[in-house]
Amino acid sequence: MKNDWDKAFGSLSKIKVFSNPNNEPVTICGEVNDLKCIGVGTDAAVFQSLSTPAYAFKIFAKDKVHKVKVEANVYKILEGSPFFSTCFASYDEYLVLSYEEGKTLFDCILQGIHIPEQVVNEVEDAREYVRNKGLNPRDIHLKNILLQNGGAKIIDVSEYTLQGNDFRWEHLKKGYEQYYHLIDGNSVPFWLVDIIRKWYNQRGKNSSYEEITKKILKLL
Repeated sequence: MKNDWDKAFGSLSKIKVFSNPNNEPVTICGEVNDLKCIGVGTDAAVFQSLSTPAYAFKIFAKDKVHKVKVEANVYKILEGSPFFSTCFASYDEYLVLSYEEGKTLFDCILQGIHIPEQVVNEVEDAREYVRNKGLNPRDIHLKNILLQNGGAKIIDVSEYTLQGNDFRWEHLKKGYEQYYHLIDGNSVPFWLVDIIRKWYNQRGKNSSYEEITKKILKLL
């Protein structure tokens, strides 16, 4: 692939990203006609350039730019795995990644798109690959997994150098196994998914999976 992502540099310089408290998504300032926002997280926003559509540009919030080199190094360690994006380059405030087709599992839930068991199995394989590389597969959730050709593509590796288990994936996997059949093929309202997301992010460190699901089931 030709090194032509520099065509987007002028447009990227007009975009600024700011983080927000309470683990809320970043705020984006600036708008450029040839940039399309394709993802928003708590540390960064991701854009696709219409002039170089093969790439995705992950722009970090001003107070999160120290994570650029960390994440670039993680991608280097994971290089060659089919489960992750490719990182082509890193700059002061952003990463140049491969653009990956597919919908996030978050969007699949909202739109009633079937999530096959193969996705769950491939995330498990990806986590094992990460561990074998000496890293820690954390922060794996609905917005960080794409449904791609019936399988999984993980698009955020920013926390893989941190210690401890946040149990996000374990809880999602158990929820899929126990409850996904109840909503499979049905669109779930955004307000409901967003409330569950906020509840989960605000849970106590000692909250069990059972306590979390009990609260969610009462809402339903």
